[in-house]
Amino acid sequence: MFLTISTTGTPERPATDLGFLLHKHPGKAQAFPTSHGTAHVFYPEAAPERCTAALLLEVDPVALVRRGQGKGRGGAPDAALAQYVNDRPYAASSLLSVALRAVFGSALNGRCAARPELVEQVRPLRIEIPALPARGGAELVHRLFDPLGWELVRPEPLPLDEQFPEWGDSRYVRLVLEGELRLTDALRQLYVLLPVLDDAKHYWVAPDEVDKLLRAGDGWLAGHPENGLITSRYLARQARLTRDALERLELARLAEADGSEAEDLDNAVDEDTDTVERPVPLAVRRREAIVAALRAAGAARVLDLGCGQGQLVQELLRDVSFTEITGVDVSVRALGTAARRLRLERMGEKQSGRVTLLQGSLAYTDDRLAGYDAAVLSEVVEHLDPPRLPALEYAVFGAARPRTVLVTTPNAEYNVRWETLPAGRFRHADHRFEWTRAEFRDWAGAVAGRYGYVVEFTPVGEDDPEVGPPTQMAAFTRTDDPRDPRGTTGARDTRGAHDNTGARDTTDTRGTTDTTNTPQTVRTTDTPKEGEAA
Repeated sequence: MFLTISTTGTPERPATDLGFLLHKHPGKAQAFPTSHGTAHVFYPEAAPERCTAALLLEVDPVALVRRGQGKGRGGAPDAALAQYVNDRPYAASSLLSVALRAVFGSALNGRCAARPELVEQVRPLRIEIPALPARGGAELVHRLFDPLGWELVRPEPLPLDEQFPEWGDSRYVRLVLEGELRLTDALRQLYVLLPVLDDAKHYWVAPDEVDKLLRAGDGWLAGHPENGLITSRYLARQARLTRDALERLELARLAEADGSEAEDLDNAVDEDTDTVERPVPLAVRRREAIVAALRAAGAARVLDLGCGQGQLVQELLRDVSFTEITGVDVSVRALGTAARRLRLERMGEKQSGRVTLLQGSLAYTDDRLAGYDAAVLSEVVEHLDPPRLPALEYAVFGAARPRTVLVTTPNAEYNVRWETLPAGRFRHADHRFEWTRAEFRDWAGAVAGRYGYVVEFTPVGEDDPEVGPPTQMAAFTRTDDPRDPRGTTGARDTRGAHDNTGARDTTDTRGTTDTTNTPQTVRTTDTPKEGEAA
């Protein structure tokens, strides 16, 4: 990993003052050990007119693995080839952010013991990073850096292979930033935004990361138009930490506007006597509805297909009635995050014996998934291209054939209620489609008819009288299950039959869907920019 910081100067304000600010002498090449390799600092040029400092991080891949996620349990992805074959030694990421803090800590914190007056000077800066992973592309780079005062933000996409230009561009860019800023501001921005663009961290994100983010974001993050995206990505999309950070950022913004201290504004509520009921997040209500449906089905052995970062697996582990829980995801990174979230390394033998994490694709049959009581596809189907849905349907309903299958997916009709979601856009950048209630019922009814299941539908979240609930859930029950008294395939609408605590009211049944119909055409309009809506 490589980064250069250049500045220009005059005889009165020589560019070599950069050495004082960085606390690194321009006449020396220095090396600093880090937990994942060696950081080298040297100056390719050092003259009063122009001075350049270079940071080269030489990553030790073996140390990276040894200090990584640990051995894991139950087929966790840590033994996969991906932890040895990756971009970590070469592309700027959270590893480089940590090196910035370790090597240029004084400059990042705005300290210069020898020349304290230099800290507040605005200097012409040019920063270059030859290889920067940018999940969101050059457009996201502009969205992150343009509001920060840089005169030039130039992310040049790097081709997958220069010998084969028809392959297109990779997710990496060569980044050049030019503008007049304080050096401490530029370093703080890089410290936060490098892992944000990579959308990953090489270490476990704990609550103290919120304090690190707010310290580095002091003065610029609260007013940034993308502070929600930045905060979520920096904190590894952990909802609780993200919520805490955004609340503190908003408090800082209000305090700045009011000309007071944040502590003075945050004193209106006594936490011991606060009885205001806060709205329950939709993700929490969705997990509650799933757990209630699994309990009602009497499931003990459960598959979480497309488990992501393991939130549902963590919820199921709290209930001892679920004796075996298996999370499956195609993403090695997501499984690694799930393993850390569940703290598999620290888990007792009895508890760890209940959980397994497997890498696998839901588009292929997998013998390991057969024989379970229930399978959950929570917010998964909408991430697949429509032509791949039949493969998933066969893998789950035809090959694995659990007794119960729960499928949740966004209700496209409810999108008009999201104030921040532009018309015609999806809730997430990776969604390939979002179904209306009728489209979801048609698809579920057809699947039930083909594979020998009956299906009931349940709203999740507030059921809007005009556009329905934000999330819709289908509960499939296999008809050859002796526990199922219905014995016929098809679709039943039990809208309002379940609340989030699992209570049932079967007085409202709105007919049967014709399971011979094929699903309606899936809408495949362009996906939104990442971070616009969740």
